[in-house]
Amino acid sequence: VQEAELSTLRRIGVPEGQMLVAQSNIANTYDLLGRFEEALSMRQDTYSRWLKLKGDAHEETLREATSCAITLSNLHRYAEAKALLRKMIPVARRVLAESDDLQFRMRMAC
Repeated sequence: VQEAELSTLRRIGVPEGQMLVAQSNIANTYDLLGRFEEALSMRQDTYSRWLKLKGDAHEETLREATSCAITLSNLHRYAEAKALLRKMIPVARRVLAESDDLQFRMRMAC
């Protein structure tokens, strides 16, 4: 159902950010189903596109980086997950409030 929604969003030409949110939701579903490789592929694409659209200092980019790291951990690719988070945590500290939930999740995942 979510894949059909994403296809419809692409056809009707909604803004890129809306499509990326829909794509991230599909990746969340893949994660919940244990389809980690598919989730990772979609997350890496979504993360890359958020980077191009908003840059690394945007909350959606940081959120997708965290989700990507969690999926990497689910695949037991801990070194890659840690490297990604270590790259993004300084950005999160600069951009987000110290009490922000996303910054806390990033630190806990590392």
